[in-house]
Amino acid sequence: MTTTPRLNHVQCLDNRGLHRMAYWEWGDAANPHVVVCVHGLTRQGRDFDTLARALCSDVRVVCPDVVGRGHSEWLADPMHYGVPQYVADMVTLLARLNAQRVDWVGTSMGGLIGLGVAALANSPLRRFVINDVGPTIAPEGLARIGSYVGRVAQWSTLDEAADALWQISQGFGAHTREQWLALTEPQLKRDGHKWVPRSDPQIALPFKATTPAMAQAGEALMWQAWDKLTLPTLLVRGADSDLLSPATAQAMTQRGPRARLVEFAGVGHAPMFVQPDQVAAVREFLLCP
Repeated sequence: MTTTPRLNHVQCLDNRGLHRMAYWEWGDAANPHVVVCVHGLTRQGRDFDTLARALCSDVRVVCPDVVGRGHSEWLADPMHYGVPQYVADMVTLLARLNAQRVDWVGTSMGGLIGLGVAALANSPLRRFVINDVGPTIAPEGLARIGSYVGRVAQWSTLDEAADALWQISQGFGAHTREQWLALTEPQLKRDGHKWVPRSDPQIALPFKATTPAMAQAGEALMWQAWDKLTLPTLLVRGADSDLLSPATAQAMTQRGPRARLVEFAGVGHAPMFVQPDQVAAVREFLLCP
């Protein structure tokens, strides 16, 4: 079984020219069944290593680093860090993959990107796992994320960085030290004798520039997109999530694709698909006939 992914890049269009988006690929490159896994706002594609290892004997797994994160380039115009740009990039990626069947696993921001792709006319998506996010986003969760997104930091050791990142990531739920270090190291790069984040701190600019009126308009558009969906959908929620409320999750099971809801106790925002029960839920949903 594949234990490490292949790193590839695809050129994508933005308002200033082109940028390269990195993506990690697992499994047989000729497999016509592709599962695209897309990470959250401040994360990167290696978050899905455990899930990808569990899937790659059956499907081709592709885990992009959304522009401005991981091994992808940074945008020349940081105000274009947002879902419309990310959806356009993913459409370019899907064209490169030339897959006959595409399923989507999206955590937080990656779920909203997936919603945008799934709602497009003639979308290639066939199954959708949306992880701990919905059209209505709880303000307390946004405030928490806003308190650290874009923060410039550096650390002397990987362990020091892991401890600092854990302080803002406890919603991910219990992980062993080994698991947490595996989730932390791909977030970072060496800069001289220091460890620094791989993400562009300016991804925070559009996030912090969002007004209440803009947020309200965006919420209405996301519900419109949700109500268009008809594909089989699994909604994953951390039972203690501060971003996806129980009321919003319940509404998502009754509108649009009428998602099947699975919740994980002892987890907030967001389940990371490292623990066996979380992996099993996604694997069962994606690989069912």
